[in-house]
Amino acid sequence: MAKHFATIRWFASPGEDFAKGQYSRAHSWNFDGLANVAASASPHIVPMPWANPNAVDPEEAFVASAASCHMLFFLDFARRAGVIVTSYDDEAEGEMAKGDDGKMRITRITLRPRIVFGDVAPTGEMLDDLHHKAHDACFIANSITSEIVIDPRD
Repeated sequence: MAKHFATIRWFASPGEDFAKGQYSRAHSWNFDGLANVAASASPHIVPMPWANPNAVDPEEAFVASAASCHMLFFLDFARRAGVIVTSYDDEAEGEMAKGDDGKMRITRITLRPRIVFGDVAPTGEMLDDLHHKAHDACFIANSITSEIVIDPRD
């Protein structure tokens, strides 16, 4: 089976007080040696100035990963069904809450795809079927226990 790699890099900055928790959480994610992404703890979790609101946080990446995987499978299943897609955008949302065990987790991901089709749009039933197939095939959805809701936008 395929293996996937990411390199995560963080360095302490001069003048920070690590022992007191006063250090930057900014770091980088590197993929395939080429793509470099600025990352940080979420400013919702770690107060400023120790978090970087302009960087991607792990929770956002988790939500984006689920949404991206769903989209890629949706596009493939649409193509196989002869449905032409001209654009797809999704305003996905992840909700954090305490689980029954008291641990914080992303408990629900809502995907809100807005899809534009070519000359012939699929029926509502066919669209639902394409989303269902995409969800069932999505590697990320199959790897997590959070609920994933698909709420298409017009």
